[in-house]
Amino acid sequence: MQAVILAGGKGTRLEPFTTEIPKPLVPLAGKPIIEILLTCLKKHGVDEAFICVNHLAHLIAAVLDDGTRLGLKIKYSLEDTPLSTVAPLKLLDGLDDNFIVANGDILTDLDFARLYKHHTDSKAALTVATHRRLNQIDYGVLETDGEGHVTGFREKPVYDFTVSMGIYVFSRRVLDLVPDKKPFGFDGLMYMLLEEKEPISTYPYDGYWMDIGRPDDYEQAKEDLQNHPGLMES
Repeated sequence: MQAVILAGGKGTRLEPFTTEIPKPLVPLAGKPIIEILLTCLKKHGVDEAFICVNHLAHLIAAVLDDGTRLGLKIKYSLEDTPLSTVAPLKLLDGLDDNFIVANGDILTDLDFARLYKHHTDSKAALTVATHRRLNQIDYGVLETDGEGHVTGFREKPVYDFTVSMGIYVFSRRVLDLVPDKKPFGFDGLMYMLLEEKEPISTYPYDGYWMDIGRPDDYEQAKEDLQNHPGLMES
């Protein structure tokens, strides 16, 4: 299997940890986040990885090199200008008919091989790994009509959302819909696939997943690794 790791962002939400190093190199239990992710991908059958880089790209390449240390073949794709999350895929040569795409700041024990098989069996254009997220509103929520009259009330309600994990499997044909040499993100791709009536599959996952985008997430991930060291080997 092939995987594409999106590692070009500046990680401004994770400052001050990303002041001098790119977000994928922020350490967890002594290893960069992206190395933990690549190790997990390798365990589940990925043998080739493309890493899309931009901000402080030379540091990422210096740490991971050609992937030999991890048992992988790693290639790099440098964006001259930021292209968001999907347009960088258009720069890659040699992609298989189906390939995994993941953000470079994710900690998870997801079985990528099962995700990949689910995608190929579904014959979808895109498969999105999803997670159930419960968000509690810390206020009393009023429901009102058009005239401002209260029609309902809920005290600190909990809302149930299905969210993207930042992990996908793409069918290569999807890239035909992506514009060349201009920023284009996952949101734009979803709208376009829905408009084109291309099949989109989901892969619900209720295991461990952490998108390390903010300082609070980073601190939680460090605590999780201390309590569950097996995450390093997932």
